[in-house]
Amino acid sequence: MEKGGKGIVAKMNNFFFSGSATAKLDEKNRFVLPQSMRYGLVENGKLEFVVGLGLGGCLAIYKTSDIQKIVEKFKEKQHIAKFQKFFTLFFSTLHHTSCDKIGRMNLPAHLKKAAGIEKEVVVAGVMDKIEIWPKDKYEDKLAELFNSKEEINEITEEAFAALSESKESDNDN
Repeated sequence: MEKGGKGIVAKMNNFFFSGSATAKLDEKNRFVLPQSMRYGLVENGKLEFVVGLGLGGCLAIYKTSDIQKIVEKFKEKQHIAKFQKFFTLFFSTLHHTSCDKIGRMNLPAHLKKAAGIEKEVVVAGVMDKIEIWPKDKYEDKLAELFNSKEEINEITEEAFAALSESKESDNDN
């Protein structure tokens, strides 16, 4: 039994969010978070997480433990003037939440407005976070990227080259 328990912990330590799904908001600004993504948000037997502003105009869902790590790193920079507006914006819009029994999460009105979300969203797993995009904006960005084969090739090449760079620096240590 203990061996199986260690296997579960190892799987959770290696877990990353991936894939995407489209969801519709109901009249109370709720949508169903895909089950596979909910699974990755569970910590200490609880499904609790934080949603806030993400990069590029989306919203981001973070595991509670990941937000704690972000807070600790930002605390080191809290007295630097150039970050004050960002800190105010980021932390004042964070929303601690969970899902109901059928997997719906509520999208706070201020975050919905900030991201320009109306009725449909794309929920996209992106490594250690889940992004929530207005469906039309997500589709436009994806189409723009796929229409520029040169750009997608360049981005892909740079990303995989960065993997090699990180392996080299790991070997140096």
